[in-house]
Amino acid sequence: MKRYKIIIAITAVVLLQFSCKKDLEPVVYSSLTSTNAFKTKSDAIAAVNAVYARLKGPSVGDNFDYWTVRHFALTDLTTDVGHCSYSGDPGQLSNVQWNSANGLIAEDWRQIYKLISNANNAIYNITPMTSLTETEKNQFLAEIKFLRAVAYMDLTDAWGPVILATEKDLENPNYTKNASLTPLDQIEAFLITDLQAVANTLPINYANNPFYSSNDVGRATKGAALTLLAKLYLRQHQWQKVVDVTKQVMDLNVYSLYPTYAGLFAESNKWCSENIFSVLSDANVNGTELLNHFGPLDHPVLTDRWQYYAVTWDFYNSFDDADDRKKLFFAEYTGVDKLVHKQAPSLGATPPAGVFYMQDVATAKYADPNGANTYYDGHSVNILRYADVLLSRAEAINELSGPNAECIDLINQVKGRSHAKTLVAANYNQSTLRDALLQERGWELFYEGKRRADLMRFGKYESIVNGYLKRTNQTPTVVMPRDQYFPYPLNQVNINPNLNNSGRQ
Repeated sequence: MKRYKIIIAITAVVLLQFSCKKDLEPVVYSSLTSTNAFKTKSDAIAAVNAVYARLKGPSVGDNFDYWTVRHFALTDLTTDVGHCSYSGDPGQLSNVQWNSANGLIAEDWRQIYKLISNANNAIYNITPMTSLTETEKNQFLAEIKFLRAVAYMDLTDAWGPVILATEKDLENPNYTKNASLTPLDQIEAFLITDLQAVANTLPINYANNPFYSSNDVGRATKGAALTLLAKLYLRQHQWQKVVDVTKQVMDLNVYSLYPTYAGLFAESNKWCSENIFSVLSDANVNGTELLNHFGPLDHPVLTDRWQYYAVTWDFYNSFDDADDRKKLFFAEYTGVDKLVHKQAPSLGATPPAGVFYMQDVATAKYADPNGANTYYDGHSVNILRYADVLLSRAEAINELSGPNAECIDLINQVKGRSHAKTLVAANYNQSTLRDALLQERGWELFYEGKRRADLMRFGKYESIVNGYLKRTNQTPTVVMPRDQYFPYPLNQVNINPNLNNSGRQ
């Protein structure tokens, strides 16, 4: 796997982590220095790679940020799917009782804006470079703008209106002191413009590319830009545009479902035909801590793991036994403590001798029992994959015309891969298929950063999460529209009074 060169811009510790300088003064982890910055093609590539690096953290030791662990606290722990038995910040999110002082909320905001900061600095400094051809410059800028769009999609999913900062704001040294929130529709219009342009620039793949020395499969592509654009249209309920753009993705003829669901997430499977855009890792070079956070407690093979991010038994039990996806959990095993770890037969049941009832169940999605049992692991994280394209297209078709043959076939392609019971069109109308689609998305995409946004888009967050809380003898805590978005982090509100949490939890 290619070792990415990494630079970290030194910026004042102020709101949003943005630098007010026109030139980077980087800490060097490659050949880029403060004296030769942004003079050569290699310098530009180093800056591009620094933006990719922010998807998970810039170095071994903090590779559990953003998309390689912490982002899932907001996207999945706060739903009917994810569960954390620990107290403190993750426990608040898991119990749907957070506030603006929650550290995981603040950290996700900070890490996403760090990526945006790197992106804006790179765009600002690469744009005037004369040592690049126009083709090279357009390619590098397109990659960066795609990554920035990923970040803004995640920010707006979580917080709605946020501060839209671009490379142009680096000209204003006071921008970060009193920036106002940008309305959501303006941010989305900005992203649509960027993604449409980016999709026309990026290549379909990097085989025999003129920009890099190898086939860098983890880089942004035309398919990735189109898929993200389709996801944005999906959020806006622009159903026909979703249908049109997903067809463009499918017509590229480069993506297909991987044969097995478990194999898709095997640590050894860094990249395959289903990946559209993923965070790639090598346990020996830039490994993540996914295995630590997702691995099962007291397991005899995957030892010393934390089961920090697990799923609810309620969600686990919703799978049909024939569904291969149900096998991707550590539902029962004999631990190092010689106790049989398993699900309690009922809430509050007392385990017999030799048995330990687990509060939740660990998933093997990022804890491959056949992978390396090392502290840092090499699991890939799929930000965008082809199954999501198929399900998104099915959702849009259903909203436009109900459960027609294509719509049902798209869903059944995904279900069939896992040997799950397929759907019969005659059994569904538009409303019941809508419910089936939401459930299918949960089964297929759990802990891939989609669940909370899906529940919000379907208008089901309050009913489904409160329903889960009631079934498990907990107090329903979701109140809409209060909980549509997270509160702005308290440390940011204290700096900028324009971040007002009125009406938020």
